Amino acid sequence: MIQFIVRRLLAAVPVLLLVSLISASIMQLVPGDAATVIAGQNATDAEIAQIREQLGLNRPFPVKLAAWYVDLAHGDLGQSLLLNRPVTQAIGERVPVTLALAGFALLLTVAVGVPCGIVAAIRANTWVDQAVLTLALVGVSVPNFWLSLMLIVLFGVMLDWLPAGGYVPFADDPAGWVRCLILPGISLALLQIGLLARITRAAVLEILQQDYIRTARAKGLPRPMVVGKHVLKNVLVPVVTVVGISFGLLLSGSVVIETVYSIPGMGRLLANAIFGRDYPMIQGGLLVTAAVLVLLNLVVDVLYAVIDPRIQYDQR
Repeated sequence: MIQFIVRRLLAAVPVLLLVSLISASIMQLVPGDAATVIAGQNATDAEIAQIREQLGLNRPFPVKLAAWYVDLAHGDLGQSLLLNRPVTQAIGERVPVTLALAGFALLLTVAVGVPCGIVAAIRANTWVDQAVLTLALVGVSVPNFWLSLMLIVLFGVMLDWLPAGGYVPFADDPAGWVRCLILPGISLALLQIGLLARITRAAVLEILQQDYIRTARAKGLPRPMVVGKHVLKNVLVPVVTVVGISFGLLLSGSVVIETVYSIPGMGRLLANAIFGRDYPMIQGGLLVTAAVLVLLNLVVDVLYAVIDPRIQYDQR
């Protein structure tokens, strides 16, 4: 297992470098630069050229990219052009917020999606099954930004039960932290709940057709024991796979949710950086995001071996 983890980590290095290269190349195709944003609409060409010279934006792209890689080798992601502060410092402040939001949404996804999928499979072709499938279809079909606005209007404005936006650190107010995450967590998790419920239902239906399930039933074991001892254990592998994918989708979907709810996370930071042509922040933010996704995939692979001892990665 240790050798497998080391190999995966070493293989992730060129992937992360390729991600940074692609992101930097794409941003070069976008018209405008940070100097235009900083100078403002009324700035003259001379003023914009002076700012571009000060920031080093007039250097050739290969030179800028090589300098960024040299700084990266020393653990430095550069200086934000708009925030005028180190990129690592800005990202370090925003990553915990995004991880908290994605983690809260993932908790809702698993807590609702897995039980709904299991119940739908056990009660297949009944009104319960149809109700779960209908709710799953609604969750997949409703855009999260529209759902966010509706939840804000209903629970944040009309009923005034929950905050309509903003973020409170957990250390300052744990109860306020939970209240701030409820609406964005629901908005972010609804799509993944529908997907997880449908996939869990399909996996459980397949397991219920296996011979060992028929044998357990023939022995007279009650249904709760059959489901708890045999079905849940064997459905964990596909569920863990979907959960890993869902967490990555939750991280990417946080861009819209954080913007709607004014949450100071990585998604909102990257959105502002893209609009402001803040190249170091974009490269650093995407690199960190890619690193989180790579580590997430590694954790999922390790969990496979923990769940199913038959999986041995170090065997040749």
